[in-house]
Amino acid sequence: MAHSSTMGRPIRPGNDAAKALAWAGGFLGFGAGGFFDGILLHQVLQWHHLLSGLRSPVLQDIRMQILADGVFHALMYAIAAAGLWKLCKSRRSFALPNGGRCLWSFFLLGFGAWHLMDAVFSHWLLGLHRIRDASTTPLAWDVTWLVLFGVLPMWIGWHRRCWPAKEDCSEKGPGSGAGGNRGAGHGRVAAVTLAIAGAALVSLQPAGRENGEVMVLFRPGISAASAMDRLAAVDARVVWADRSGALWAVRMDAATRAGQLYAQGAMLVSNSRMGLGCLSWVAAGPQT
Repeated sequence: MAHSSTMGRPIRPGNDAAKALAWAGGFLGFGAGGFFDGILLHQVLQWHHLLSGLRSPVLQDIRMQILADGVFHALMYAIAAAGLWKLCKSRRSFALPNGGRCLWSFFLLGFGAWHLMDAVFSHWLLGLHRIRDASTTPLAWDVTWLVLFGVLPMWIGWHRRCWPAKEDCSEKGPGSGAGGNRGAGHGRVAAVTLAIAGAALVSLQPAGRENGEVMVLFRPGISAASAMDRLAAVDARVVWADRSGALWAVRMDAATRAGQLYAQGAMLVSNSRMGLGCLSWVAAGPQT
């Protein structure tokens, strides 16, 4: 009888089985967020690639961009595999009442967390890419995407979170009844909001180490003479060009107009803020 009582004990938030189920949902949601971004934006809509915001002659070949996307997807596979492993370990908790709700609430938290991290770091602080590189108002696209696929799923997941147990859990989730915990939660939300707003403001600053300078990679078939004419059409002044005539460094009085280069046949237009460390070496190319 004692053994039966132990086996029937409710799973609480502090128990390892419940934690493993929450981590499973978080890992699976984070990986799914990365796949959603990569498949839809990189491949189907082709609005950007993972490193399309980096100014680097090494990345002039679109195959390098695709390679970076492939490495990114491989990382998402590893994260999703970790989620499946955690789910396998917590399969008994998943079978209990509220187990499915726990998994899906943390899945939404992980899905939204991916888009939050991507916006703050990849879009605004590091300048690896923007949601829609060709847009003349990239911040508007970034914020809209973040709200729809980052903030909204996290809000739903947070308010629907629950732990597997034999009795029903409260609608607000564990620990939400204490006033001190609510206050701490509000403080964390405020800190995250300030961090997001600060990163967004950083993204509004002139990009690149030199104001108004961008890298332009024209699609195959455009000759050097034609590229010169296309650059002149948008008042872009040439700084240098590679020997193939496909990759150009230009300076524009208004860097925000760089998106117009896509209408002139550009395949990639980048103005990354990341100009230090190893990326400075990449931008210059290896010394021979």
